[in-house]
Amino acid sequence: QKGMPHNAYHGKTGRIFNVTRRAVGVIVNKRVKGRILPKKINIRIEHIHQSRCREDFLNRVKANDELKRAAKVSGEKVNTKRLPVAPRTERFVSTYNNQPTVVEQIPY
Repeated sequence: QKGMPHNAYHGKTGRIFNVTRRAVGVIVNKRVKGRILPKKINIRIEHIHQSRCREDFLNRVKANDELKRAAKVSGEKVNTKRLPVAPRTERFVSTYNNQPTVVEQIPY
């Protein structure tokens, strides 16, 4: 049986455990009822590509190392933690030529 993996495995991330001339063996997790089972499937190499999920993490590690190196030279402390997005700033809404509308449910 050659070709694409079954539709249950499209878009899955897995680990390669075997390499042959035209295909690779991949361990993927499949949800069966309430359990998650590791399954070994063989996929032809034209249907796989490397996962990009760690790119952002690796780029952040490199940037943090640069910041730490620069801070060590200048002798100051730097914060490399990720911060949540702050709430938006306050703003004033004018009612001039902009009358407020009452939003309520439609009567049945």
